[in-house]
Amino acid sequence: MDIATRVYNHKWKIDPIVRSLIDTDFYKLLMCQSVFRNKPETQVTFSLINRSTQVPLAKLIDEGELREQLDHIRSLSLSRGESTWLRGNTFYGKRQMFRPDFMEWFENLRLPPYHLERRGDQYELTFEGSWPEVMLWEIPALAVLMELRGRAVLNDMGRFELQVLYARAMTRVWEKIEQLRGIDGLSIADFGTRRRHSFLWQDWCVQAMMEGLGRKFTGTSNCLIAMRREVEAIGTNAHELPMVYSALTEDDAALAQAPYDVLSDWHEEHEGNLRIILPDTYGTQGFLDRAPDWLAGWTGIRIDSGDPASGAEIAIKWWQDRGEDPRTKRVIFSDGLDVAQMLQLHAQFAQRVNVSFGWGTLLTNDFRGLVPDDGLAPFSLVCKAISANGRPTVKLSDNPEKAMGPKDEVERYKRVFGVGQQQSFDVIV
Repeated sequence: MDIATRVYNHKWKIDPIVRSLIDTDFYKLLMCQSVFRNKPETQVTFSLINRSTQVPLAKLIDEGELREQLDHIRSLSLSRGESTWLRGNTFYGKRQMFRPDFMEWFENLRLPPYHLERRGDQYELTFEGSWPEVMLWEIPALAVLMELRGRAVLNDMGRFELQVLYARAMTRVWEKIEQLRGIDGLSIADFGTRRRHSFLWQDWCVQAMMEGLGRKFTGTSNCLIAMRREVEAIGTNAHELPMVYSALTEDDAALAQAPYDVLSDWHEEHEGNLRIILPDTYGTQGFLDRAPDWLAGWTGIRIDSGDPASGAEIAIKWWQDRGEDPRTKRVIFSDGLDVAQMLQLHAQFAQRVNVSFGWGTLLTNDFRGLVPDDGLAPFSLVCKAISANGRPTVKLSDNPEKAMGPKDEVERYKRVFGVGQQQSFDVIV
């Protein structure tokens, strides 16, 4: 595929950005099945949040084109081949990962309506309805906005200019892969769907990782690419589950228990490498201090905010205090990673735990410095559950720059979860 020519041709015809309901992250489908089983009647609202307010999405992206792309997504349904892959493939060593009742529901699904308004230089994009349906909007909505922003910046570039741009970007990715190739025992996956430059570019990056890293490349979070390229689909769970479970609670005691209720439900469904704890929704240290003993037997921990080295040290000490050998556990680093940080973290922890990396935006969207005014630099765009059954959701994070929720509820959650003064870190993506 000549990506530059394809991008150039975007100017002349409508080119759907999302062409499949499984052009999404694997963890979304795993979580959706869990929600379908445990909380199917919960009503949620998801909302687009542009943390990088200096990027004026409503000035860059035509509202009509955005609506056209979103409407196209609402027309999608599972193809027979996609359904067969989900029903029959082996994921994480398990046959029939997705239950027949869930698959029957998914095969008949069309995504629910959206609400779009322009607010100054930004768009307000929200989705409301039942949790299993609405949650599947998150990844395609982000992918559409990220790619439309890229198309807007590239629109005035000629064919040869585009060819040179992509040649430079390809060279950058390959040079990163060459650096990573030298790490003994490297385990790395593509986590770059939600803020990718484009689907074609993510697909190219995955193929480059496959060739350049061989068995060190463990798979991709993107289900459609995993199916087409015959690599592992990678993913477990995300902050969404504890945020919504917590919003549904009636009092402080139930709130304090909610993050563990999430993992109790997960424990009933999954085993092995799917038993990965994401502890930072309301502060890693407090979460682990109060965690039930059975969680110490889980396979590992994913670190997604704050200082990654500090997070790994907290996890190692927790395992040791619970009588577990950290060398048998897995630590997955996944927060805004790039090569230099991965090299450092692997050198620091590879002899103490099993280190893995989920490489996201700076794999699939690193065009920094390649166009004037750095117009293709990645930025922090998220789509989060902001309410559940009419109650606001809250995220504290190990980085207060990623916190969200009404101020009074944030303070309540800090009190309940014992979160004090926190160190802030720049949010790149």
